[in-house]
Amino acid sequence: MIGIVLCGGQGKRLRPVTSNTPKSLVELKEGYTILDKQMLDFASAGIDEVILLTGYLGEKIEGRYGPEYKGMKLRYLIEDAPLGTLNAIRRGMEFVGKDAVVRNGDVVTDLNLRKMVSEFNDSDFLATMLVTRLRSPYGIVVLNEERIKSFKEKPVLDHYINGGVYCLDNACLAFFEDFETGAIEDTVFPALAKEGKLGYYAEDCLWTSIDTSKDLEEIRKEYANRTDKPWGYEKVLSLTSEELRKELFIKGSYQTSYHYHEKRDETMHIVSGSGYIEFEDRKERFKKGDAIRIEPNTPHTIVAEENAIIHEVSTPHPEDVVRIKDYYKVR
Repeated sequence: MIGIVLCGGQGKRLRPVTSNTPKSLVELKEGYTILDKQMLDFASAGIDEVILLTGYLGEKIEGRYGPEYKGMKLRYLIEDAPLGTLNAIRRGMEFVGKDAVVRNGDVVTDLNLRKMVSEFNDSDFLATMLVTRLRSPYGIVVLNEERIKSFKEKPVLDHYINGGVYCLDNACLAFFEDFETGAIEDTVFPALAKEGKLGYYAEDCLWTSIDTSKDLEEIRKEYANRTDKPWGYEKVLSLTSEELRKELFIKGSYQTSYHYHEKRDETMHIVSGSGYIEFEDRKERFKKGDAIRIEPNTPHTIVAEENAIIHEVSTPHPEDVVRIKDYYKVR
């Protein structure tokens, strides 16, 4: 499976940020771009080759990443003029001649890409689309017959949207032949759906398309104290002279490094998900509501069997990590 990223857009609604910067190189935080996040996701999911479909200021993308990045081979296809998603993806698929994971270059998401690819490979579909439920940008008002009943602040809506990540079998190129131009969402995907060949992978996770200055402002707030990891992310919630609080998000079937802390004494509070912590001599299972203490100098790795959010409360030693074994080729 090869990765393809559509990163040729001009990002007009993000100007002046994109006046001299391609949209995919817009920073989520200092030194860390949208495309950096996507490439980390590809590498940690086991993708070893990525095609970047570039256009506007594409030389800056190639200058940043070169022929190899995080152990993945990179190749570049340059659009002389915008092709639209139909022809951009057609060109990428014809170029690679293999099954591919295609991503929109302006989407930031914490989806479990490895799981999505695995489910696609086990299916009979020619294409699988990420679908996710969108959080309302507004609070909503709940009414009864006569009066306002309650308020809900920016709830997750019941309807699913196209998440802009697709697994495509190379055989689906036959469906492209009926169309000359347009968006893949309006052409090939409806044709595949009509034939029962379009599947979906649903996951409720962080998802945002960076289209406007407001989108960028919101995602930068998310990344203010967040560091992405091959297995998910860690986010510093608070740090005082007495206590460190972190949020860990570990994707299902992923695990942290095998490590220990020389000084840090920590307790893991399981907010959601399930899995286990593996020590030298035992495994301790966890589920929502559990609390597990890990004393200093105790080697361990945290394994999530499903997406897990963990709040870690510890003594204030944020850099106190000694890695014994890493399970990923990237950091």
